[in-house]
Amino acid sequence: MESQAAHYTCYRARHAIRVDGDLAKPAWRDVPHSPRFVDMVTGEPGYFDTRAAALWDDDAFYVSFRVEEPFVEAALTERDSLVFNENDLEAFIDGGDCYYEFEVNALGTIYEVFFIWQDAYHRGSRFDVPEFDLLAHGALSFGGDYDRTGKSFWRGTHPRGCRWAFRDWDFPGLRSAVRVEGKINDRTVVDESWTAELAFPWSGMKWLANGRPLPPKDGDTWRMFFGRFEKLTLSGIEVQPHPAWCWNSHGVYDTHQPERWTYVHFSAAEVPDAGQGLGAGGR
Repeated sequence: MESQAAHYTCYRARHAIRVDGDLAKPAWRDVPHSPRFVDMVTGEPGYFDTRAAALWDDDAFYVSFRVEEPFVEAALTERDSLVFNENDLEAFIDGGDCYYEFEVNALGTIYEVFFIWQDAYHRGSRFDVPEFDLLAHGALSFGGDYDRTGKSFWRGTHPRGCRWAFRDWDFPGLRSAVRVEGKINDRTVVDESWTAELAFPWSGMKWLANGRPLPPKDGDTWRMFFGRFEKLTLSGIEVQPHPAWCWNSHGVYDTHQPERWTYVHFSAAEVPDAGQGLGAGGR
C-alpha cells in the first residue's frame, strides 16, 4: 500500500495565521487542498466530503480541515477523552522511532498521545530521559488499531511490534480551534459543516524531527496522517467499526501505520496564486 500514499506540497504561508477556526481568511484562500477523503480500507470516496490543507512558516506547521456534516454532534468535554468514539478529526506526525497523535471533536476537545516504538526504547537511547520514564508517566503498551487475534493478540500486526504510549504528553505550544456552520447537538437543524484549524510549533517538534532541521528546509519530506472518524447509528444501533476516511487509503483499518501515511513535501515558496492551476494536493 506504500504506492497508494498521496503526495502533498506544503507551501510557506503568505499571511500571518491566527488560529481561530475561520478558514475564509486570506491565509487559506489559495492553498491547495486534499482531494475528497476516502475510505481507509477500500479507497472509495467518503460519503460526507472532507478536505484538509497545510501551511508552514518559521513558527509552526498549520493544518486545516473542513468537513461536511448534516448533524454536528459532540459530547466529550474533558481533555484527552476518547474523542475517536464520536465524530472527530485526526492528525498524526511521524518521527521515525516515534510518532504523535492529535484528535479533536466539534466541541474543541483535544486528545493527544505520544508513541515510541519499543524496539527503539532502551537504556542509552535518545528516549532514555525523565520525560519518557515509563513508570512515572504510566506508559501503556500499544499494538495498533487493527483487530488482534491469535498470534497477533499481544503485539498487533505491525512488523515493528508494540509502541509505548504516553497519554500524558502534550504538544508544547499547540494551538487549535473549531467552528460549526450550523447548530451543534440539535437534530432539528440540518448543519452544513464544521472546521478545525491547528498549529504545531516547530519548537515542540524536537522529538519528531528525527535529525531533520526545524523549521524544515526546502524539499524536506515528512510523513503525516490526516483523517476523520464518523459515529453512525442505524435504527438506534451504533455502527462498528466507525467509518474512517483519510487522505489516502491504508488497505487496512489501522491509523497507526506510518509507512501508509501521506508524504508532505515542504516548499520554501509561498502559496501560489490560485490561477497557477496547481489543483488539489498541489503535486
